Amino acid sequence: VNACVDVVLSGVKLLEALGLEPGDGKNHAVLNSRQDLKEAFTHFMEKGAAAERFFSDAESFQHIARTASEYPGAQLYVGGNAALIGQKLATNPDLKILLCGPVGPKLHELLDDNVVVPPESMQERDEFHLILEYQAGEEWGQVKAPNANRFIFSHDLSNGALNMLEVFVSSLDEFQPDLVVLSGLHMMEGQSKEMRQRRLMEAVASISDIPTDIPIHLELASMTDQDFMSNIMHQQVFPLVNSIGLNEQELLFLTQSASGPHASLASWSGVPDVGVVSDILFWILKEHGKTAEQASDLTRIHFHTLAYHIVVTVDGYWGNQVAAVAAGARAAGTQACATETIDTSKVFLKAPLEFVTSQIEAPSKISLNPDEPVVHWHREGISFHFTPVLVCKDPVRTVGLGDAISAEGLLYSEVYAQ
Repeated sequence: VNACVDVVLSGVKLLEALGLEPGDGKNHAVLNSRQDLKEAFTHFMEKGAAAERFFSDAESFQHIARTASEYPGAQLYVGGNAALIGQKLATNPDLKILLCGPVGPKLHELLDDNVVVPPESMQERDEFHLILEYQAGEEWGQVKAPNANRFIFSHDLSNGALNMLEVFVSSLDEFQPDLVVLSGLHMMEGQSKEMRQRRLMEAVASISDIPTDIPIHLELASMTDQDFMSNIMHQQVFPLVNSIGLNEQELLFLTQSASGPHASLASWSGVPDVGVVSDILFWILKEHGKTAEQASDLTRIHFHTLAYHIVVTVDGYWGNQVAAVAAGARAAGTQACATETIDTSKVFLKAPLEFVTSQIEAPSKISLNPDEPVVHWHREGISFHFTPVLVCKDPVRTVGLGDAISAEGLLYSEVYAQ
């Protein structure tokens, strides 16, 4: 239920177009003015670090967004995880997609013809997210960027409040979907604790209204509040969905939030260790997934990191996961390089060619065989499918890559009727 227009352009050029002069950098948790924007952008450009901030002044933001979207060379894309997943699925001509998010005129124009937007989801103004890019070595005043990165900001109220969730659930009766994909819970972090808790309870009530024979996939995204993550996992959302998609940052944050295995690991160094990753995935399904003792619907996790992907399933609920994990990996290589098929001259292997399947239990050791790139192993009624990714050497565009991977994996997944 999150959708917006991503406006991608040079940060320095936008600030100059707004008449701002270079100066000292300063971090701001919330941007209240153009001055704050300039200082925060400068601060992160100097570090070469990515950051995302909320811009509080609606009127000032509308003016900045208009300047940005009309700037020569600015690129406008579909944004928001839900819209990106819908857009990816819509490239399949046999599918019809229902998208409920705040959809303004520009976003509507950018969406694929196979994407249906209910009238209640349409709004007069687009939600713009401004993505200010800078290149390695780029200078502005006294500041020089050590590497390429981007600074993102928005004044996005409707996605933050999950405004379109009820519209979405009430539209399902007529649409009769074969699959529901949810995303956007992370957008609620900008709300006060009380508002967030109340909205999460309402979201849970809405999701509970979705007929149980329709599989639900939840796509997670970057979060910073451990209590909120713990709520989503323990009490509320995880037991209601059949499948989740996440990356290595979200996986580590999840185990830290719930004191799971390897929770003391502060961050990954290099390629995430396969044994550590599979321990955490196994724990999620054992603790929060469907078992004889637990009334949870969760039976599948699609994990993606740059170097490899793993799909983990509780036995008896999903089929075709060899193809699903391979399709996700293929989507990563083609989308990042912007090619129709994998071009072997543009990709390389970063995955470990040998690894152990656990760092906790007596593990088995696995060596990759290029002739059978998907490896399968088993652990107490749970199946793991692992594949390396052909990583793009010079990625053209990385925004929405995780969404494309999860969408493609779902497309090839077979749900067994229970």
